[in-house]
Amino acid sequence: MLTKRIVPCLDIKNGRTVKGVNFVNLIDAGDPVVLAKQYAELGADELVFLDIAATLENRGTTLDMVLKVAEQVNIPFTVGGGISSVEHVDALLKCGADKVSINSSAVKRPELVNELAEKFGSQCVVVAIDGKQIEGEWFVHLAGGTIPTDIKLFEWAKEVEERGAGEILFTSMNHDGTKGGFANEALAHLSELLNIPIIASGGAGTIQHFADTFIDGKSDAALAASVFHFGEIPILELKQALKEQNIPVRL
Repeated sequence: MLTKRIVPCLDIKNGRTVKGVNFVNLIDAGDPVVLAKQYAELGADELVFLDIAATLENRGTTLDMVLKVAEQVNIPFTVGGGISSVEHVDALLKCGADKVSINSSAVKRPELVNELAEKFGSQCVVVAIDGKQIEGEWFVHLAGGTIPTDIKLFEWAKEVEERGAGEILFTSMNHDGTKGGFANEALAHLSELLNIPIIASGGAGTIQHFADTFIDGKSDAALAASVFHFGEIPILELKQALKEQNIPVRL
């Protein structure tokens, strides 16, 4: 059985790691380079580095920041934010990224998923989906959750898989930053619908929330930010607790 992955997320704005609730009210959480190095040493399986203002500011992810973070870590490392071309992805991978995460650009031009998968391989292509449940139905949102669409979550996830995405990073906007648990019902449906790994994001608050998303949500990986940034859940302690529940993790 494949081990379940624990993935700290570094949301970057103006060169600093930030964290909010429901995508707003951001507070400073530290230097991303320092945090990345700490997480690699403390047992994280992967890192996700998102330049959260890049799409809104109509620019690409800062290559210099990617280079500095990549120099400090020895674990797989995904970067995202404002990525909209094969050339940009090529530059990011050359700076040390292992994978890229695309979101708004994939919705605006779905062919980008095909192009990246064909050029770099599906294993490099993570499609991030920010979803919000409205009157019982999940809809895709763009630009850091600021722009609603009428695109349905599950239909879009299936389409990007067929286009060559190697992984889905699903963030529930309803759960983000609330520390009330992951959107496990939606995650389980994604897992049943797709044949590629699903990363759960949005809602981690306790060790049990991680266990629940692996068991009930059928997630392949669980991403979190504030509980790691502010020392609320030590990664090694989390993994040992998961192992005690017979959830396969790398120690």
